[in-house]
Amino acid sequence: MKKFILKRLLQSLIIFFGVIFITFILMNIIPGNAATALMGEKTNAEVYQRVARELGLDKPVLERFLDYMNNLIRGDLGNSLIMNRPVTEIIKNAFPNTIKLASAAMLVSWTLGIGFGILASIYNGKFIDRFLMFNAILGISMPTFWMAIFLQYVFAYKLKLLPISGFGTYKEIILPALVLGFSYAGEITRVLKTNITNALNNESYIDTARVKGLSKSAVVIKHAMKSSMLPVITIMILQFSSLLGGAMITETIFGIPGLGTLSISALSNRDLPLLQGTILLATSVIILGNFISDIIYSLIDPRIRVE
Repeated sequence: MKKFILKRLLQSLIIFFGVIFITFILMNIIPGNAATALMGEKTNAEVYQRVARELGLDKPVLERFLDYMNNLIRGDLGNSLIMNRPVTEIIKNAFPNTIKLASAAMLVSWTLGIGFGILASIYNGKFIDRFLMFNAILGISMPTFWMAIFLQYVFAYKLKLLPISGFGTYKEIILPALVLGFSYAGEITRVLKTNITNALNNESYIDTARVKGLSKSAVVIKHAMKSSMLPVITIMILQFSSLLGGAMITETIFGIPGLGTLSISALSNRDLPLLQGTILLATSVIILGNFISDIIYSLIDPRIRVE
C-alpha cells in the first residue's frame, strides 16, 4: 500500500509542476501582456517599456520562470500585476465563495444523481426509466450557460422567486447550484443505473436475494447498490474537486466573485501571477481529488494496488 501511495504521489507532483511550466510558457508566448492591458495598445513606446520593466516583463522567459519557481518554493505567489495586491490574499477572498457554490452544487448533484439512478434501475425499461435517463442525457449535453439563462428567465425574471445574480444570501445560491448540480447529476445517474443493471443481471448474490423473497427495490438498494457505488464515489470526488477549481461560466453569469471569475479576469488582463495562482490552486485541488479517489478505490478493491 505504501508503494502504491508513493507512486501516485510522485505522479501527482510531476503533473503539478508540468501544468505550472506549460501555463507559464503559454502565457508568455501569446500576444499581449499586463503592460499592454494597463496602458492600452496605442500607448507611447517609452512609457510601455518603463511599465514593462517595473513589472519585470523585460526579463527573459526562462529567468522569470526560475524566479517564479524560487518564490513558489518559499510560499510566495507574488503580487497581482493589475491589482497590485498579494495573489494569496486575492485568492483567499475568492476561494470561500467557490467552496460554497461547489458544496451546494454537489448536494444537488449527488441527491438527484443517486436518487434518479436508483429509480431508473427499479423501473428499468418503463416510462420512469426513460424519462429519468432522458433528463440525465439532457443534463450532460446541455451547455451550462443556456441552462443558467433559462433558469434566470423563468425563476428570476418571470416568476420573481429568486435573485437573478449575486452571492450573499442562500436564495442567491439556489440557481447556480441547480445549474451545476443538474449538469453533474446526469453522469452519476447513467453510471449508477448501468452498474446496478449489470449487477442485477450477472451477479449470483442477487439471485440469492431474490430467492429470499425480497422486493426489487429492496434488492436494488440493499444489495446491488453496494457493489455499484465504487465508480460513482470516484466520480463524485472528481466532480467536487473539479468544481473547487472554479466554475468559470456559471460564476460569471451569476456574478459570483469566486475562483472561476478571478481566472477569467486574470486571463483577460494577462495578469500572469494571479492566473498562475488560480491555476495552481485549481490543479492542486483536482490532483488531490484524483489522489484521494485512487486511495479509496485501492482500499475497497485491492486488485487496483496489484495492477
